[in-house]
Amino acid sequence: MKKKLLLGAVMLICCVTGMATERPKLVVGLVVDQMRWDYLYYYYDRFGEGGLKRLLDEGFSCENTQINYLPTVTAIGHASIYTGSTPSQHGICGNNFMEKGRDRYCCGDETVKGVGTDDSAGQMSPRNMLANTIGDQLKLATDFQAKVIGVALKDRAAILPAGHAADAAYWFDKSVGHFITSTYYMKQLPDWVKRFNKENQTKPGEDMKMKPEGVTLTFKMAEAVLENEQMGRHDVTDMLTVSISSTDAISHEYGTRADITKEAYRQLDRAMAHFFQTLDEKVGKGQWLLFLSADHGGAHAPQYMRQHKLPAGGWDGNALFNAANKRLAEKYGVEKLLCGKYGDFIYIDHAKVRQAGISLDDVKRETIDEFMTCDTLLYVVDCAQAATAPIPQLIRERIVNGYNRLRTGDLFCLPRPQMFSWTFSDSYRGTTHSEWNPYDAHIPLVFMGWHVSHGETNLPTRIVDIAPTVCAMLHIQAPNACMGDPILSLTH
Repeated sequence: MKKKLLLGAVMLICCVTGMATERPKLVVGLVVDQMRWDYLYYYYDRFGEGGLKRLLDEGFSCENTQINYLPTVTAIGHASIYTGSTPSQHGICGNNFMEKGRDRYCCGDETVKGVGTDDSAGQMSPRNMLANTIGDQLKLATDFQAKVIGVALKDRAAILPAGHAADAAYWFDKSVGHFITSTYYMKQLPDWVKRFNKENQTKPGEDMKMKPEGVTLTFKMAEAVLENEQMGRHDVTDMLTVSISSTDAISHEYGTRADITKEAYRQLDRAMAHFFQTLDEKVGKGQWLLFLSADHGGAHAPQYMRQHKLPAGGWDGNALFNAANKRLAEKYGVEKLLCGKYGDFIYIDHAKVRQAGISLDDVKRETIDEFMTCDTLLYVVDCAQAATAPIPQLIRERIVNGYNRLRTGDLFCLPRPQMFSWTFSDSYRGTTHSEWNPYDAHIPLVFMGWHVSHGETNLPTRIVDIAPTVCAMLHIQAPNACMGDPILSLTH
């Protein structure tokens, strides 16, 4: 009897120890800055066989993925993808925002110094982000044995995805013409990064974000990280985050249909093909899990739309802002009660309001009344009261998700569809983004690789569903402010 019990115990131990959690060797998050969802199909016939076409032909595409907050801009998009949360929780409320009356850059950190540069471009870290990321959770799940590294030309696109506990984040400083980091991560660049920079040095002052070649340079750096940091070749799962910045910068300057924009996507396709091949060779086919998404989309240029009899245009937000400040000064005798504007947010100087003994609600009403003299604006919403605003539920929810009482503005402007804000002029040839509309908020989301079967779904999914889906596939806890849900088509 004792022998049978002992044998049973041994078998139970073997069964339990044999139930090791299965995970891929490497997770790759790939964000293409300003990639509209429809680009997957607009460019499909131009793609080669090994890049974006392979992604669609082998991967699983979530065709109806929407951004569920406002505004739709780069820093928020990257933070939301990797935290599974929105500005209301992760605190990245724009590329720039105001906090306690001070202007802040999303990754600006005066407590650190640049590594590889003496320029202020190196004074960056993830400290302004209030939530953790997929990579941070992977670190926790592996007792910090996993390697997590971020790469992009833009600092915010490298830093925010990689998270707080990342081993490194590398971004491009045009003032020195190579990749840099900050003392948040390390005291000096690794020797391999120094070699890479020497071999790929560009002329100082040359902005690689404005060149299609910037796409290829980013992937070259990502492949150098794979090789030199032995990513995906450890006993635990590693994570590499890559963001392609040139697609955004070029489209801002030249528009969605410019030849140089199309060339950037051809470069993207070729570079992705090489990158996939490198992953197959270095990590092993079927051993890596990748998702591709975007931080936001982009509107077609007004001139392009008008040429084809489609309504488009813009509004002079700066003139309205100044007119509202003048109106407030005349009514209350206080100059510049409106202290800032970022995206579609308008900030009121609360300290001045208190000192003058003015009602904040009255200041809001006066400002709204002035802005609503512009026929291009459909609504100007009091953010603190957005949950009960008489506007469509979908838009109301996105304003609430984007509102952080410590960092976002007091009022939010909602223009008519296809209307550019603040900087618009009739000579504007490029594009912009930040609105709730499908051209800005409908983004691609395609998974490929480890345990992913080919297919697609048009069921609604959201940008905040990406992080919990990856975490569910890895059997690790979702990030600490995650508001999304695992996508069942990938995790059932």
